[in-house]
Amino acid sequence: MPQDRQTLISSVQRALKLVDIVATAARPLPVKAVANAAGLSLGTAYNLTRTLVHEGYLAAEPDGLVLGHRFPSLRGADHAGVFLARVRQTLRRVAEEQDATAYLARFSGGDVRLIDIVDQTGAPRPELWSGLADGAHATALGRQILAQLSREQRAEYLTRHPQVRFTPRLGSSRRVVLNHLQRGAESTADREAYRLRHSCVAVPVRAPGVIAALAVTVSGDRLDSGLEAITHQLRDAATALAHQLGAGARTTFSA
Repeated sequence: MPQDRQTLISSVQRALKLVDIVATAARPLPVKAVANAAGLSLGTAYNLTRTLVHEGYLAAEPDGLVLGHRFPSLRGADHAGVFLARVRQTLRRVAEEQDATAYLARFSGGDVRLIDIVDQTGAPRPELWSGLADGAHATALGRQILAQLSREQRAEYLTRHPQVRFTPRLGSSRRVVLNHLQRGAESTADREAYRLRHSCVAVPVRAPGVIAALAVTVSGDRLDSGLEAITHQLRDAATALAHQLGAGARTTFSA
């Protein structure tokens, strides 16, 4: 065996492999999924991930592992796992403050894509994401993103995605959708626009190279009494997200 091979430490190799698996994942990964992907026993994976979490290279979320604050590539946000790690902490804070499910979506590859969902204990999750790819216009979250597109981007998107009438509260004609998008509001509140008895409040997230939106779903009675407070907190969180993503972009560009 070559001398350089004899000096390799297998436990370090396995730990780095686990970090790499989490870094390329678009969603938090349970330890069992990481173990399967790495071809390790569950006990070995638990021991390694516990150490990596302690050292800050991974972070344990209720729904799985994400990259930790000490992971070097958090300087940029090109990988799906890196982007997720940057936004997860802020989304969890939003979910806790609002006692509601928090959503983040972005415009990527010509489509509106859901990046992350964070649930709050006891707050049922509306199936908001199930039609987001084809029905972005029918949600406050999607329309906040479409409103940030250039005229050419928006026209191209609406041409590829027919405006299906998901609910009676939102018409399906191109003119109605464009009227919504051209208002340029800094927040959007939909009452049962996508699901009955649930309302969605969304605000834009603007950072270099990123077109995104942050939203929460709340019951209709909460919207009646607390819309202003909800919107204010969402705007603060969107500003924090923009700073996080913008800092990553600046570091990437200067590298």
